[in-house]
Amino acid sequence: MNFMLAVVKIGGQQFTVKNDQTLYVPHVDANAGDKVEFADVLLTDSDGKLSAGAAVKALVKAEIVSQVQGNKVIAFKMKRRKGFRKKHGHRTHYTKIKIESIA
Repeated sequence: MNFMLAVVKIGGQQFTVKNDQTLYVPHVDANAGDKVEFADVLLTDSDGKLSAGAAVKALVKAEIVSQVQGNKVIAFKMKRRKGFRKKHGHRTHYTKIKIESIA
């Protein structure tokens, strides 16, 4: 059965995916070029026929394109007139994946 789109849960977030789509997801521990499978599919749409919940028996196959970092996020805390200043920053890790098939 060839699905047109699916809602899949990756890293605690839900993504709507289609075949041959490229997207950024929370960090997946794999190297570039590796094939990964996501079995936590919440909803599928096949030619207008929706399937959700326990009735979904689908698997999303993807390829890791690269590991990237997001923009720098600065957390700055300050208390006025006290001389208290804290500055922290971080860059979130993301994985760029390409959806190969929804089966």
